[in-house]
Amino acid sequence: MDEASQTGLRRELGLFDSTMIVAGSMIGSGIFIVSADIARTVGGAGWVLSVWLITGLFMVTAAVSYGELAGMIPKAGGQYVYLREAYGPLAGFLYGWTLFLVIQTGTIAAVAVAFAKYTGVLIPWFSERHILFALGRFHVSAAQLLAIAVIAFLTVLNLRGLKLGKLVQNLFTVTKIASLCGLSLLVFYALRRGPAWSTNFQDAWQACWQHWQGGQVVSSEPLSGLKLWAAIGVAMVGSLFSATAWENITYTAAEVRRPERDIALALVLGTSLVTLLYLLANVTYLAALPLDAIRGAPLDRVATAALSALFGASGGVLMAALIMVSTFGCNNGLILSGARVYYAMAKHGLFFEKIGTLNKNAVPGAALALQGVWAGLLCLSGAYGDLLDYVIFAVILFYAMTVAGIFVLRVKQPEAMRPHKAWGYPLAPALFLLAAAAIGLDLLVYKPAYTWPGLGIVLLGIPVYFLRRRFV
Repeated sequence: MDEASQTGLRRELGLFDSTMIVAGSMIGSGIFIVSADIARTVGGAGWVLSVWLITGLFMVTAAVSYGELAGMIPKAGGQYVYLREAYGPLAGFLYGWTLFLVIQTGTIAAVAVAFAKYTGVLIPWFSERHILFALGRFHVSAAQLLAIAVIAFLTVLNLRGLKLGKLVQNLFTVTKIASLCGLSLLVFYALRRGPAWSTNFQDAWQACWQHWQGGQVVSSEPLSGLKLWAAIGVAMVGSLFSATAWENITYTAAEVRRPERDIALALVLGTSLVTLLYLLANVTYLAALPLDAIRGAPLDRVATAALSALFGASGGVLMAALIMVSTFGCNNGLILSGARVYYAMAKHGLFFEKIGTLNKNAVPGAALALQGVWAGLLCLSGAYGDLLDYVIFAVILFYAMTVAGIFVLRVKQPEAMRPHKAWGYPLAPALFLLAAAAIGLDLLVYKPAYTWPGLGIVLLGIPVYFLRRRFV
C-alpha cells in the first residue's frame, strides 16, 4: 500500500500539473528586477547573460539529480524526506525548520508584497506609502494589508482541495509563460527602435564591478581572473533567488499519479523551460536598454524600464499587470506545496501533531493555515526581505546536502528501486557539489552580513530539535 492510500492524500497531479508547479513556483518577480544588480556587479552584456546561463545549468543539474531521489522515495515532504533518509532526522528537521521559519514563508511574504507593490502602480491606494496604522516605528501600509489578504485568499483556496489549487496554478503559470514569451518576442521590435543592442555588445566581455549610491556610480573596478569569478558568484545571489523553488514539486510526491516517472520529468522540463525564458527576457532587456539604463533602472525595475522605453507609460502599466499575474501564480504554488513538508514532519513527530492531519478535502489543512498565519506575520514585520537575503546560503547548503545524498543513499540503500538515475553520475553531481561549495565560499567572503546570519538560522534549529526530543 502506497503513502497516498495510507494517509488519504489523493493522487491528482499529472505530468503537466507537476511541470506547472515547477515553473510556476520559480517565476515570481525576480526576473523582472535582479538583472540591474547583476549588471552592476559583472559589467558587460556577455557576462550578464553568462550569469543567467550558469544559474540555469546549476539548477538543471540539481533538478536532474533530485529526479533520482524523487523516483526512489516518492513520499510527501520531498526534499525533507531525502535529507532524513540520507543523514537522519536531525538533518531533515533542520531543513524543515529553516523552510518554515524563513525560506518558504519568507518567500511567500516577499512575493505577496511584490504583488501588492505592483497593484499599487494600477491602484495607487495600495501604495506602501499609504499608511493605515502606525504605533511608534511599527506601521501597517495598504500594500501590507493587500499582501496578507492575498496569502489568506490563496490559503483558503488551497484548503478546498488539490483540484482547485492545481487549476489556479496551471492557469496562472500558462499565462505568465505566454507573457514571458511575448516579452521575448519584443526583442525584434526593440532592435528596430534603437542602437542599444549593438552598443551593449561592442564591449560585451568587458567586466567591471560598479558600486552605486543614490542612483550614481561612486566607484568602478575592472575584473579579471579569480576576482571576476568571485563577482559572478556574488551576482548569482539574485539569479539564484529567481530560479529557486523548483524543488517544491517534490513536496507533493504523494499526490502525483506516477511520481516515479513524472516528478523527474517535471523537474527537468520545468527548470529547462524557465532557464530559456530567463535568458530570452534578458536578451530583450539588452535590446531595449543600454547597460547604464539597466544598471540604474529606478528601484531596479528593469523590465518596467524596458517596456516603458518601448511603449511609454503604457509599457509600465503592462509590466505591472504581468508581474501581478506572475507573483499571484508563484505564491499559489508556494502555498500549495510548502504545507506538505510540515505535514510530513508532523507525521514523523518533528512538528505539532495537529499539523499532520488532513481536512475533509484531503489536504493538510492545519499545515496550510499555520503557514499562512506565519507568512502574514512576516508581511507585517517588514523583515521578510532581510530574512530572504540571509537564507540564500542556507538554500545552497541544502541543495548541496541533497545532491550529496545520492552518493550516501547509493551506499546505504544499494538495492533500492531507482526508476531514474542521476544523469552523468558520479561526474555531474560531483561538479554540482564543487560549484555549490565555490558559491558558498564566495558568499561567505564577499557577503558575510548575509551568509553568516543565514547559517545561524539553520544552526539555531539544533537546540530546538534536542529540546523537542527531550520534552515531547
